[in-house]
Amino acid sequence: MNPLQIGFLIYPGVIQLDVMGAHQVLSFPPNTQVHLISKTLAFVTTNEGLILVPTVTLINCPPLDVICVPGGGMGQVEVMQDQDILSFLQQQSATAQYVTAVCTGSMILAAAGVLQGYKATCHWAFRDQLAMLGVEVVPARVVIDRNRVTGAGVTSGIDFGLTLLGLLCGEQVAKMTQLMMEYMPEPPFNAGSPKTAGREVVHSLMQFGKPLLDTFLVQTQKVAAGLNVENKIG
Repeated sequence: MNPLQIGFLIYPGVIQLDVMGAHQVLSFPPNTQVHLISKTLAFVTTNEGLILVPTVTLINCPPLDVICVPGGGMGQVEVMQDQDILSFLQQQSATAQYVTAVCTGSMILAAAGVLQGYKATCHWAFRDQLAMLGVEVVPARVVIDRNRVTGAGVTSGIDFGLTLLGLLCGEQVAKMTQLMMEYMPEPPFNAGSPKTAGREVVHSLMQFGKPLLDTFLVQTQKVAAGLNVENKIG
């Protein structure tokens, strides 16, 4: 039986855990082959400074059963206007069994025009911007709408990966993978969402992240305007 072809788009400034959480899950079963896809085979430096090595380029990537787009820092702004990447996502989405994203990667899918008309999620701080791109945003950890599967912020990539693995290979395989990873979160603080973190922590984080939020907003507004023009022409 041919292995399931699963591909993660990587690019300079990608959030490493957006990639690696789901990658760890989906690479465990023997019937999956996981690719790290980039424009070239040059090393990719993540937002956190780790180095990832692409395994295939956009041009040489095989038809995928699953295409996954992780979120990023400032580097994501360039990806959202990169026509080579957006065209690649459109082509793969037309034939993939599942079209997926983690964190703000759903905004890249929306920029490619392949998430409109679907329910989806992303990091809580960017949900308003995702909605600006014509996506029906659901504030959940993992959202499944037909063959679109999206995860919320960063660590949700593990939950997303296990959910997707259950769809691909069955619940038993997903449970075995969870057990192998000893995935049984017991966080030291109850601050993993705006509701539980409290107003002071939320405010401090939003101030810290304001440059990124503002930069994303400018690009989101440009993409939204372009999508509106395309819709009017169509």
